[in-house]
Amino acid sequence: MTRALPPGTVTGTQSYLAVRAQESSNIAPWVPFVVAFGVIGLVMSVLIVANVVSGAVVAGYQRIGILKSIGFSPGQVVAAYTSQAGVPAVVGCLGGVVLGNLLAVPILGQTANVYGVGALGVPVWVDLAVPLGMCCLVGVAALLPALRAGRLSAVQAIAAGRAPRHGRGYAAHRLFGRLALPRPVTIGLAAPFARPARTSVTLAAILLGAVAVTFAVGLGTSLARVAEGLSHSSAEPVQVFIPSASPGGPGVLHIINSHDVGQTPGGHLPTSAQAQRAVPAALRAQPGTARWVGADAAEMVSVAGLSQQVGLTVFRGDASWTGYGMISGHWYTGPGQVDVASGFLTDTGKSVGDTITMTFGGKQVTARIVGQVFDTDNNGLAILTGWQTLAGADHGLVVNQYDIGLRPGTSASAYAQALGSKLGPAYLVNTNTHDQGFPVVLGLIGTLTLLLAIVAGLGVLNTVVLSTRERVHDLGVFKAIGMTPRQTIAMVVCWVAGVGLLAGIVAVPAGIALHHYVLPAMAGAANLGLPAAYLNVYGAAQIIVLALAGLVIAVAGALLPAGWAAKTGTASALRTE
Repeated sequence: MTRALPPGTVTGTQSYLAVRAQESSNIAPWVPFVVAFGVIGLVMSVLIVANVVSGAVVAGYQRIGILKSIGFSPGQVVAAYTSQAGVPAVVGCLGGVVLGNLLAVPILGQTANVYGVGALGVPVWVDLAVPLGMCCLVGVAALLPALRAGRLSAVQAIAAGRAPRHGRGYAAHRLFGRLALPRPVTIGLAAPFARPARTSVTLAAILLGAVAVTFAVGLGTSLARVAEGLSHSSAEPVQVFIPSASPGGPGVLHIINSHDVGQTPGGHLPTSAQAQRAVPAALRAQPGTARWVGADAAEMVSVAGLSQQVGLTVFRGDASWTGYGMISGHWYTGPGQVDVASGFLTDTGKSVGDTITMTFGGKQVTARIVGQVFDTDNNGLAILTGWQTLAGADHGLVVNQYDIGLRPGTSASAYAQALGSKLGPAYLVNTNTHDQGFPVVLGLIGTLTLLLAIVAGLGVLNTVVLSTRERVHDLGVFKAIGMTPRQTIAMVVCWVAGVGLLAGIVAVPAGIALHHYVLPAMAGAANLGLPAAYLNVYGAAQIIVLALAGLVIAVAGALLPAGWAAKTGTASALRTE
């Protein structure tokens, strides 16, 4: 290109690999949590499909017995019930593929438009593999219980359709019957032991739903702390930006993670000396000011061992309160000490305690790394230090921004408006806000969690409906001897309440473990470390509440069929036999 074009046309080059790495780092942190939710959803779907299909076959045992009594062979029984499950499976898979493509097309179209990569669509192999895989799953789920039913005699099949095999759950009924609880409650709590396989699948579905809830709560809390740590909005809710190019000349404003509520700089720009007198005086006079620190956040320095320059922020005064999350080490306490971001340590191979050599103002400055901070500026190639560390190398450092902490109860927006009016249009006074992308991600997490909880609730509903159908004769007997509708609802809800409570208790440590695995993976994809405070977000009270998530999912899924069971008349329930 240089030879083909006129001299001076090509002023610089950059590898596409660096651009690709930068673009990938913007989206890579969000991939792990999307994958985690996707895997939970897929496993839950498989469990529920298997439970629905196998349960439907088991619930048809009595009819299978009738078919065998009129001459159906075992192979015909298996073929009949496998094909019976296969018809709705094919229709559901085809409908799901069509709906999935319809939902994906607009999203992929917007993505293609944003990145200018042409047309995007769902790959053909996905449209083929998903329905084939789901149909195979349905076939296996139907085949296994159908084979078992096909081997039974007509009398055995009819008896199995009436009740579980002799001995299943009776020990549990005797044990729970000794508890000082209402009899409908003890009957409900003992019922899952009669169908251990179905109970296990239901337990797994509720468990995954509760894990998703636990994981989502922790992830949402962690991301909120990440957003706060990147913006420093709690520690320094107001910032003042001033010209910083040269004394007496027009300057350049460096605005990061802020929302303009003041005036756009205009008119005569103050000199550096004027600004450094005017801003501190205004801050001291402004009610609500708790503390402030000036900083030169516009410097770039060369560091030995790195080909690219490193962003340098130099504070004039105590800046330990400004809200940087500490991953390791401590905040610098004197000259010759620096804190660095994770990307700096990764690219240089340095660690806390090592020394670095910076070239600043034409002179070399040696400093010791005393801490690793959570900072994404300049892709993590960032250094933070005090004014004294570089004062000997260059006396041209100027404050181009002030970070301001407020007294409790002070409105950031009102403070910024008042301070902006006092300083005039030459200064930009902003409130410090979170990145607008985080609310979108938090909304996505909430949506995915709600969907998975609903799916888990539907799995519970399916289980309770099958159990109600199998035990309709028992319901009729209970009603005949005086069980009230409220007692019926309590009994049916207790069929899954114990399972839900157990699932919730197990789900809490599982969800916390998933959170502690996924969040570092997200940070690692962005070349970041994480402060311990961003990872350890579960409190004792929160854990107790989350342990009840499985119980809530189970009860919510059981209420509707419990209402149906309560409304069933005694004669109708007995005739259903």
